[in-house]
Amino acid sequence: MKIAVLGTGYVGLSTGVCLSQIGHYVTCIDINEQKINQLRQGISPIYEPGLEDLLASNMAAGRLHFTTTLADALGEADIIVVAVGTPQGEDGAADLSYLVQAAKDISSSLTPESVIVIKSTVPVGTNDFIKTLIEDLSGFPVKMVSNPEFLRQGSAIEDTMKADRIIIGSEDAESAEKIKDMYRPLNVPMILTSTRSAEMIKYASNAFLATKISYINEIANLCEAVGADVTDVAKGMGKDQRIGEAFLNAGIGYGGSCFPKDVKALLHTAGVNGVKFPLLKETIAINEYQRELLVTKALKRFGGLKGRKIAMLGLAFKPETDDMREAPSIPIARTLTKYGAEVVAYDPVATENARKIIGDTIKYAGSIDEAVYEADAVLIVTEWKEVKNIDVAAMLENMKEPIIFDGRNCFTEESIRGCRAIEYYPIGKPAIII
Repeated sequence: MKIAVLGTGYVGLSTGVCLSQIGHYVTCIDINEQKINQLRQGISPIYEPGLEDLLASNMAAGRLHFTTTLADALGEADIIVVAVGTPQGEDGAADLSYLVQAAKDISSSLTPESVIVIKSTVPVGTNDFIKTLIEDLSGFPVKMVSNPEFLRQGSAIEDTMKADRIIIGSEDAESAEKIKDMYRPLNVPMILTSTRSAEMIKYASNAFLATKISYINEIANLCEAVGADVTDVAKGMGKDQRIGEAFLNAGIGYGGSCFPKDVKALLHTAGVNGVKFPLLKETIAINEYQRELLVTKALKRFGGLKGRKIAMLGLAFKPETDDMREAPSIPIARTLTKYGAEVVAYDPVATENARKIIGDTIKYAGSIDEAVYEADAVLIVTEWKEVKNIDVAAMLENMKEPIIFDGRNCFTEESIRGCRAIEYYPIGKPAIII
């Protein structure tokens, strides 16, 4: 099939590359000329393991192209995938301005045979709204399909090629079948629903996972209070097939481009429709508290942070990505500096993006050793493999005081107890002080 993808952000680019990998001819479109020129050279504007290799191989095979001109891509497209951003608005609702502009842009180059697929995360009813908008502008009926994405940053390629399921929402059986054919080479389960059910599935899924994270974080805080170990508790819970092991890792809260905005958008949708949803309000409140838990622990330990050198290991909201959107490192860094601490941070890939958001109120190190040198304490914020594989005892030798606040429970008790002297404060477990 010939497929056009609008938007070369995280979702659009990952989708376009994977669709070309399974044999389709894909043209990705973006108004950012610099980004398109970069992609034409085989350089990905986002950090995603495995993406650049597939980008290069499919361009070389002639199945993947990039352009800034809509007409070039849409004229012969069998399927048009819209994957533009829907960021959070000031009232918590999804901002649909990019999607509306995309609808206006494609209406002039659209053919009646093309199927329009909205992959962007959108509130229930948006597909119907966009369908009406395009039909008013184009002057003919259009075929619409809701096809929400479920990609995790850091594993987007695997999540596409080995998806748990593909959701296809449409009121037109022929269009739904066409999208099934597009994905058929993946050989993964497909679920056909109404358009509005497909839109709701995306929000319901993300809000549930966010709630699961907040739940285990509250359990972790209770474990600390009563002397239990949240790792053991989560393991015991996760073996119950009704609960499952995923998203039961206690830590310092969720972040990223999806969970924070999707939970708030679903809460907004509920409010607009007169439905109270206190569970989501509590999920958000718990997460806000958890994001600064390490600072709270540091304040309790030191009494004050003025003049203290604090090393932050990790800046990205999760490992294997350079994404800083809603990363816990942001409020942590800002609160530490507010209390007068000198903050030195290290991240393998996210430093430049972090600098754009946090600015020069903190310092940025080029290595773990540089960050922890003469530090009064280390705060572990992102569980990068490089961080998890640290020789803890050797790291402590470079610090002023052997104090670690581990926001991701990266180290085993054995590795901690092997240190000559240490104060180790994990999440949801008893502290270890030697």
